[in-house]
Amino acid sequence: MSFKYMKTFNMDEYVGLPHDYPESFYSFKWNNFFKHADTWPENTHLLDGNAADLEAECAAFEETTAGGIELFAGGAGLHAHNAFNELGLSLESRTLVKPLAMDTTLAKAKFFKGDLSKGPPLVLTVVVATVMDPREVMVPIMGTQKAPALYMANEEGINHMWTVSALQKHSHMVFVCEEDATLELKGKTVKCFKGLMHVHNKPVEPLYSMKEKETDKSQSSKKPYSD
Repeated sequence: MSFKYMKTFNMDEYVGLPHDYPESFYSFKWNNFFKHADTWPENTHLLDGNAADLEAECAAFEETTAGGIELFAGGAGLHAHNAFNELGLSLESRTLVKPLAMDTTLAKAKFFKGDLSKGPPLVLTVVVATVMDPREVMVPIMGTQKAPALYMANEEGINHMWTVSALQKHSHMVFVCEEDATLELKGKTVKCFKGLMHVHNKPVEPLYSMKEKETDKSQSSKKPYSD
């Protein structure tokens, strides 16, 4: 698989962390993806938390992403937020500089050996209006601890206190979740979406059939064990 012509956009970055710092999102993306793929460096767009003018950096990032993102893929936080779109953030906001809420700081402390003083208090992040621009949005929500987030995102109304709920207005949006993450949803909600699984699975069923045929063929070609 080639990623040569794929353009990527990182959602956020800590302010003040060097690019080579292990916990910077810049470092994470390069070490875990870009250096293993054939992505052209000029096609990678990452927010620079060390820019001389942070507001200008955010504005430039907005210009780069405008109308060009096919797929936004980002998780949901414990308080039903994505990226660093925390509680109370305007649903009309775009990429900006913001302070981190204490809950988020505590959650991220594990990446700084539990030392809160090492975790940057400011971040650059895409915000709700920017997340709404891509043609498709996919949000994975896993584990029982994220069950309240899935509930607020799906069954409660759109609210700036759980910003991922704004995605209810996106025309091509999907939550990808495991069974444990549905524990806070109403039974009829879970039943409804489970009833649609046979429709969602149709595009991939031919792939499974091809794989099964290849497996059967491979097994039939093996010689039985003998001395």
